[in-house]
Amino acid sequence: MKILRKLFDMEKGFYSRVLVLALPIALQSLITIGVNMLDNVMVGRLGETELSAVSLANQYISIYHIFCMGLGMGASVLVSRYWGMREKEPEKAMAALRKTICIMVRLTVSLAAIFAVLTFLIPEYIMKLFVKAEEAGIIENGITYLNYSIITFFFLGLSLTSTIVLRSVGQVKMPLYVSIGAFFVNLAANYGLIFGNFGLPKMGIAGAALGTLIARVYETTVICGYLFFIDKKIGFRLKHLFLKTGDLIGEYVRISIPVLISDSILAFGNTAVAMVIGRLGESFVAANSVTATTQQMSSVMIQGVCQAGAIVTGQTLGQGEKEKAQRQGYGFLGFGLALGLVSAAFIILMSGPIIAYFQLSEGTANMATKLMDAISLIVVFQATNSIMTKGVLRGGGDTKMLMLADNIFLWVLSIPLGILAGFVWHLSPFWIYICLKSDQITKAIWCVIRLHSGKWIKKIKTGKLDASAEGEA
Repeated sequence: MKILRKLFDMEKGFYSRVLVLALPIALQSLITIGVNMLDNVMVGRLGETELSAVSLANQYISIYHIFCMGLGMGASVLVSRYWGMREKEPEKAMAALRKTICIMVRLTVSLAAIFAVLTFLIPEYIMKLFVKAEEAGIIENGITYLNYSIITFFFLGLSLTSTIVLRSVGQVKMPLYVSIGAFFVNLAANYGLIFGNFGLPKMGIAGAALGTLIARVYETTVICGYLFFIDKKIGFRLKHLFLKTGDLIGEYVRISIPVLISDSILAFGNTAVAMVIGRLGESFVAANSVTATTQQMSSVMIQGVCQAGAIVTGQTLGQGEKEKAQRQGYGFLGFGLALGLVSAAFIILMSGPIIAYFQLSEGTANMATKLMDAISLIVVFQATNSIMTKGVLRGGGDTKMLMLADNIFLWVLSIPLGILAGFVWHLSPFWIYICLKSDQITKAIWCVIRLHSGKWIKKIKTGKLDASAEGEA
């Protein structure tokens, strides 16, 4: 009873504050997943080879997506903390906040350029990372998809990181509305370009990539246009892109770069998982692409609470209330457990209809069913540790320890186990997936221990306040 009280008996207004932040973020995540699912569903009508190609090409794009999440969430730790400080030291806090955004934008554009160049130069090599060289059809179709996605990196990165910044100061509705618009733009573009409707050319896989690009251009234009020209809460303008940020770069590196490194190495770890899956055969790849979409759909509220956890924790600590942040941490832990159970129930109930919707062979459909069973178990642990690692502990500035924990559990435990399960022990799809995701279980246990220790709460500096901070010099 005492444990339950600690997890679920929060101060008045806590749950409403979390839900006000989390619900729009969750809805936006659902819409983003819907945009991605459009490619899978529509391309799936072309065949399993095309579905596998798009799925594996998007594994590479997801590496960049995770990098950008690292940049955005790393900046969010600082932005949330500075936003919480603004009542005590408004000028200093807001100057530091704008410098943080400036650094984030510069890094995002640089990262997009690197991925765009690599995609342009070595698309075939990229595809061969994920699938056996003999799978010529998958490789050829994947190259086509990547070639049409080169410019997408710039728009995806800027819209994603700018959205995270807006959320960090409580502006969650505007990005949601933009995502709704992007969904319908992508729907129309895909319907026209993949199948040749509306008088447009029938482009197949290339049409799916181009439709996604069109949606990203729309999304970035509106989000960045709002942040750079209209928003008054942050007051960031194009002139602030030329700020002198040397006095804050050390703090940014200390807090944000571990997040980027953690998420980046995690991205490579997930790529290694995808490489294992890609070598288990086309049926396993197709089955996994269907189940991954289902898992994302079931976890949208978890993602919303993750980001709400980072924002609430950062703002609470910015106000100097450490004990309150610790109590809220246990509340988020309870949230994670409850949402994990709800997500598991959703997967169990919806797995049948979702698998039936895709045009899969009998063997692939059976494999997808086994993977769904495994996901329904893993998601309980994943929800708990995600809200802690990507939310509360990250919001507390405990980024270095998280960097170590995230990657030790992944590289030392789950990837070796997954390789053994698939290629040495030849276990069933259920147990292969459990082994590949075993880090989620152990990390959930570690998070509880770390939260209880209180060592996750770190101090954050603001840098100097000078004329350059406001773009005047």
